[in-house]
Amino acid sequence: MYPGIKMTDTTYGAKLQRDGRTYAIQTRIPAGVVTPENLETIARVAKEFHIPMIKITSGQRFLLMGVQEQDIAAVRKELGDIGAASITPGVRYVQSCPGISFCKNGTQDSLSLAREISDEYAGKEFPGKIKIGISGCPRCCGESRVRDVGIMGSAKGWTIFFGGHSGFIARQGEQVATGLSSEETRDLVRRLIGYYKTHAQPKERTSRFLDRVGTAWLKPCPSE
Repeated sequence: MYPGIKMTDTTYGAKLQRDGRTYAIQTRIPAGVVTPENLETIARVAKEFHIPMIKITSGQRFLLMGVQEQDIAAVRKELGDIGAASITPGVRYVQSCPGISFCKNGTQDSLSLAREISDEYAGKEFPGKIKIGISGCPRCCGESRVRDVGIMGSAKGWTIFFGGHSGFIARQGEQVATGLSSEETRDLVRRLIGYYKTHAQPKERTSRFLDRVGTAWLKPCPSE
């Protein structure tokens, strides 16, 4: 499935690091929300397996760096649900701001929507990796405009972007719809990702997909 990448029962989902010997393991933290118990588990595992560095990623996950190959399976087991491997191209993460639940600037419930979308796409395979950013207001703290799927809230509802990218060649996502309810948003995201899944080439990210097929299909709302 992934030419040139060594996949075994112990390394599947872990990334080989610069030293050529140790690995990095990313946690699964939907919407970037952790509990005190999650933090205690991560700290305990890091101490038990002498993991030298823990880094918070831009996708609101924890990255455990310097894991020995022989420890990968045990580390994942000890981490429990938050240590579940992302072993296929798919939704890598759903990042979110605090939204209306906590932030004085929030206009929509970004945390609840992020959790729902994260649960819906967990473990599902797509042609390439997909990153989703959800912001509860136009300040766009969830980086919605530069994610494969971006969702940004306002007092009038949700605005949806598709095809954003923040890599070497940055691209702002194409605005697809605005003023949507949460239910309408989930339905549109389903259709956008479904169309992409049906028509994209292997390893083709959404921005490259739009470069190849154009944007006319985005409006009217796509169907598979």
